[in-house]
Amino acid sequence: MSEIPNTDQEGIDSVRMTWNNWPRTKVEASKCVIPLAASISPIRPHSEIPTLQYPPLRCKTCTSIMNCFSRVDFTAKIWICPFCYQRNHFPPHYSMISETNLPAELYSQYTTIEYTLGDKNHNPAGEFDVKSAFVFVLDTCMIEEEFEYVKSEFKRAIGLLPENAMVGFVSFGTQVQVHELGFSDMSKVYVFRGTKEISKDQVMEQLGIGVAGRRNVPGAGGYQQQKGMHMQNSGVTRFLLPASDCEFTLNSLLDELQTDQWPVAPGTRASRCTGVALSVAAGLLGACLPGTGARIVALVGGPCTEGPGTIISKDLSDPVRSHKDLDKDAAPYFKKAVKFYDSLAKQLVSQGHVLDLFASALDQVGVAEMKVAVERTGGLVVLSESFGHSVFKDSFKRVFENGEHSLGLCFNGTLEINCSKDIKIQGDYWTLHLYGEERT
Repeated sequence: MSEIPNTDQEGIDSVRMTWNNWPRTKVEASKCVIPLAASISPIRPHSEIPTLQYPPLRCKTCTSIMNCFSRVDFTAKIWICPFCYQRNHFPPHYSMISETNLPAELYSQYTTIEYTLGDKNHNPAGEFDVKSAFVFVLDTCMIEEEFEYVKSEFKRAIGLLPENAMVGFVSFGTQVQVHELGFSDMSKVYVFRGTKEISKDQVMEQLGIGVAGRRNVPGAGGYQQQKGMHMQNSGVTRFLLPASDCEFTLNSLLDELQTDQWPVAPGTRASRCTGVALSVAAGLLGACLPGTGARIVALVGGPCTEGPGTIISKDLSDPVRSHKDLDKDAAPYFKKAVKFYDSLAKQLVSQGHVLDLFASALDQVGVAEMKVAVERTGGLVVLSESFGHSVFKDSFKRVFENGEHSLGLCFNGTLEINCSKDIKIQGDYWTLHLYGEERT
């Protein structure tokens, strides 16, 4: 068996394997008690990984990238792909290469290289260009003290976002309110009932984002025409605005926002339509920014008790399901809620969007049901006892802050794996999840 070096190369290449020896034959491979597997962490920062400002050279047959393992004929200006052994000619701008004048990708110590590519979607005509977007979904069914904590952290997060990051805002309690940030003259919201499931098409129709709806929206088209935008992006300018443009509007809106005023009868839980709120947020992003990197940041303070995604009844005498209830299949709302979030996960994955969940409550909030949507989209889950707790505050801040301690969020990425002919990926089913993209 050939030995794979186990030095800091693991940190540079961001690859960890179950074995540090590679089996050379099928017999040796069959003797591995634990199957040969690799854990890959793409886009992991490292000081020794170079970043090149030009596009990589790709093999014309298998599209693999030229690397330090490629064989090069400096005289004929040809490189041989190590995966398919195809002979490829160097382009004219590589004409000066030689054994003493190598490009960075051919240095033996650079087994991993990053490329900074130009924006293929950039339009010099000035059309609308979105790099990233955040839709905050805020639960208003909580006590006043908790509500003030979460609003304070929300305001701080807006100030930490990049100026060109698009921001949207949805609040929910008994009903769902979509706030139109582009209408700064006064607070303008669109209200959805929290008792029934709503589709993406219904969201578009109610918000006036569809073709029929735009005809009935006064001035829907003026702002985007001034910006040189297409009509299909009219919803962006109404419900999603750059952080620098809507920070004041959002801060003012949060100052005025109150906890859910719907009366709660003694002995009952508040009506909280978490499922409908997330469905509306997903529909809004799907209508405005399909295929664009975006995150739904849900700030939840309790269990869903209304509409799709319900995990418990409103009666306080009915206890929230426990692990034993789930094991015994004695949780009456569980399967239906999981089915709903599973369909929401498929919608988010198809749109290239991510769901993050920040839940702060002494009681359960339904993570067991919601985790399918978070996991499939590569989202984050943070649980704490209070929105005033340092666990929530520090975690929420680190998601958005810049610098070496930030989480380095990436959006709408794709992971491509090319294997040489001697290597096969074994398994009936395998899936890769990366920043909202799913590849099966």
